[in-house]
Order: sequence, then C-alpha cells, then structure tokens
Amino acid sequence: MAGVDDHTDRAVGAVLGSAVGDALGAPFEFGLAGVYTARFPDGVGEMCGGGGWDPGEATDDTQMAVLVGESLLERGGFDPADMFDRFRRWAEGDPKDIGLQTEQVLGSGEPWDLAAALHFQVNGRAAGNGSLMRAATSAVYFSDAGRAVTMAAARRIAALTHGDRAAWDGTAVLHELIRVALAGGDPLDAVPEALAEVHEDHRERWSVVLASGWHPDDATEFNGAVWPCLGSALWALRTTSSFEESLGVAIDLGGDTDTFAAVTGALAGAVYGAATIPVRWTAPLHVPLPGHGGRILRTPDLTQLALTLSGRG
Repeated sequence: MAGVDDHTDRAVGAVLGSAVGDALGAPFEFGLAGVYTARFPDGVGEMCGGGGWDPGEATDDTQMAVLVGESLLERGGFDPADMFDRFRRWAEGDPKDIGLQTEQVLGSGEPWDLAAALHFQVNGRAAGNGSLMRAATSAVYFSDAGRAVTMAAARRIAALTHGDRAAWDGTAVLHELIRVALAGGDPLDAVPEALAEVHEDHRERWSVVLASGWHPDDATEFNGAVWPCLGSALWALRTTSSFEESLGVAIDLGGDTDTFAAVTGALAGAVYGAATIPVRWTAPLHVPLPGHGGRILRTPDLTQLALTLSGRG
C-alpha cells in the first residue's frame, strides 16, 4: 500500500489476506488434495467461483470476522452481548454457509453467556475451527495491547460459540502470532512463548501440531477441527516464501479449504503485507452480510475496517 507504514500495511494485509484466502478457497471446499493445482497447473490462481460461490465471494469466515470487527469498534471494545446478537442476526439471515456447531449455538435461543457452554455440555465436542476463521479482525484490534491481553480477548470471543477450551487456546495462539507479525517479528519464532500461555490440559496437543516438523498428513482429526487447521496454516507459512504461494499450498490440502486459506491468509498477510496481495484477487472480492441490511463490503471497505481496527484509520 503506497503511502503507509509497514505496520499499517501488515494490519490491512491480515484482514484482506484472510478474506482473500476465504474467497479463493471456497470453490474447492470438501475437495480432494491437489484440487487447486489441478485447476491452476501454472500456479497462477484466480477467483474462479464455483460450488455455489460467485468469483470473489467470501463465506461465513469473513462475514463473521467483519461482525467481530464492527462490534469491537462500535462498542469501544469487547461487548459479548452485542457481538453475539450480531452473530445471531447474521445466522437468522440465511447465510449460504454456516458451521453446524455455530448454527446450533446461535439458534439455541439461549443467552450469550450460556449458549456455547450448554452446547458443549450436551455434545462433549466443540473444537471446530469456527473461532479461528473469524479472528483476523480481533487480532488486529488487540495487537497493540500485548500478549496477555490479546490472548485473553481471543479466548473470550471464541467462547461465544465454542465451549471447548481447546478452541479458545488455538484462537489465542493465532491472535498472538498475528500480533508478533504486525510488530515486524517472525510468528514462527513466537510459537514457544505462545504455547507457554496455553492451558496445561491442552498444551501438549497444541505443541504437537505447531511443531516445526509437523505435516498436515500427521493430523489425527478431520481438518475442520481447530488443531489441524492452525497447524496446517503454520505449515503453509513455514514451507513457502510468498503470500500467494502460501494460499496455494493451503488450498491444495483439500477438505476445509476456505477456512484453511482464511487462517493462512491472515498470518501470511500479517507477514508479507497488503501490498503483496494480487489485485486480481482483491478486485472481485466481496463480502455479503446476511441479516444486516443487505450490505456488501468490498476491498476498500475491508481496507478501511482494518485501518480503523489498527488505530490508524
């Protein structure tokens, strides 16, 4: 981005990068490994659309991230009742895609402070990647507050829809790695310190998937779970050398490709900056907001949102 400092470029990169990854990966969701390379053998990927998605159309990943960011800004910080209400109105607006767990929590009729906990109590499983996918905006918002504050905020936001502490801790780690990247550091080097803040009951499992030698083939859960999702995003960042390349390898994993690419895009955007995101991806990018007046955000809107979240708007 011309005329902006590195921190600002990275902050916009995190928000735009997540949205671009989401929209780029959406047409390949639930496909087999190698689907991206098969579609674009020359490596030059396009916003192709498909699978019910228009070219450049973002999914629930980015829609919820926008709602998170706008709630934080309009309420002057984390207001759980307000954020949950925005989520619920969105869910009632019949989005094209919504995670099963998120849908059950938001549609339960329970208040914000009970819905996710009751869902977890009944089901015993709530470690999907739905709180990771929407974390780019909150990570930018809390990035200047330091490690303890940003990780605590991530846990509280995750807990609105996910009752499992494992999902809280994964989202907290992602917040911290983005914070380090926005400050100009290497998020891969920050993994050990982030892991030290993870709850002891979950630290060993997180240590495995975030280790430098871990590969997505080592996953023991479906890749819609929180552990392989974040582990795969770090693997994609670790094994590539550009924003564009990182998204390609993430989508090529197959499975939950929109969320893999959204999380990878948030990290890679924070590392490489908005200036590295191809215009052919940002030009068609658009984010419908069901349940919120028929609004559609485009790249300039997301850019302004990121600038304001970073305190530089």
